[in-house]
Amino acid sequence: MDAAFTAEQDEIRRTLRELLAKRSGPAEVRAAVVTPEGYDTDLWNRMSGTLGLPGLALPEEYGGVGCGPAELALACEETGRALAPSPLLATTLLAAPAIRALGAERQRADLLPRIADGSLTCALAVPGASLALALGLTGDNRSWAAGGGRAGGVQARATDEGWQLYGEVTQVLDGHSAGLLVVAAHAGGFARSRTLLFLVRGDAAGLVRVRQPTLDATRTQAAIQLRDVKAELLGEEPADVLGTLAATGRTAAAAIAAEAIGAAQAALDRTVEYVGSREQFGRPVGSFQAVKHRVADLYVQVEAARSLTYGAAREPATGALALAAALEALRTVAGETIQLHGGIGFTWEHEAHLYIKRATADELLFGPARRLRERAAQMTGLFGEVAA
Repeated sequence: MDAAFTAEQDEIRRTLRELLAKRSGPAEVRAAVVTPEGYDTDLWNRMSGTLGLPGLALPEEYGGVGCGPAELALACEETGRALAPSPLLATTLLAAPAIRALGAERQRADLLPRIADGSLTCALAVPGASLALALGLTGDNRSWAAGGGRAGGVQARATDEGWQLYGEVTQVLDGHSAGLLVVAAHAGGFARSRTLLFLVRGDAAGLVRVRQPTLDATRTQAAIQLRDVKAELLGEEPADVLGTLAATGRTAAAAIAAEAIGAAQAALDRTVEYVGSREQFGRPVGSFQAVKHRVADLYVQVEAARSLTYGAAREPATGALALAAALEALRTVAGETIQLHGGIGFTWEHEAHLYIKRATADELLFGPARRLRERAAQMTGLFGEVAA
């Protein structure tokens, strides 16, 4: 496989890195996460209007750029490097692919151009305790159900006036601020049991959205309640919702892995700079052989995970394996960043804690790494029959 990037891909990386270096430093990130939206809206407007990031992987006929998963992964690597909070993950990686795959032409023509220009943000709401399972990352999502009563499911009911949704979903990424929710719901009862996707406007009557406290403030989450909320069916029946969610998960895995690699590289760069300037016993800490070995091990782990991630960006079927390696690399580097910074690494004022929180939160949302590897082994038939 040719791992070299084109001039256009390098330009995407360079332009976005320059913008984030100016507008998304540690101080700007801290300021952005306490805003009502949870991100810098002006920065998002620049990322979408000037750079076209939300439409990077959308077709040109819908106002997109017409690129693919590789370009999207490069962009996510840069947003991960800056730990920049934005609707990119929830809107572009999770919601837009479902709309593109299942939406009727009328729905695609209405929604995708607004997603591409950044004027519409979206959130994917999947009931249950595991977003990773619903996306097919940690197991066969046929074992996941959108309806669950007390477990927090969502039920869909057809009425003379259209569809209505009733239920609750937690851990909805960007769910408190998104202009449109793509909600997975159970319909048909026992007779015609099936999972469908529905479109719910952010201002719909009966919809209650509450922003939740999170370990990683750069990844906002919300709990949403739907009390007989009017909804529009995404596409037509029959619809392969579970297959679409699994395909979305494979593409998203590579981009999320790239985000983690970007964050790991930034933490490693900060650590190398610190141990090279911090002196102990009259010499830089980084000159001690034990510290050199620890930093070298981190470098090797990050580069190995980056190689897997770039491969997954070109072949999404390997996304779960790349995500497992990237999450482990970020967790290891973030932990060593705190250790090698000594006393200052434990303080709230230093940015080291932002990386360990991102590492922990990502593994809770999209992992754990061992389950990702187990699923990758099932998909490739490593231990027997190839999984569905």
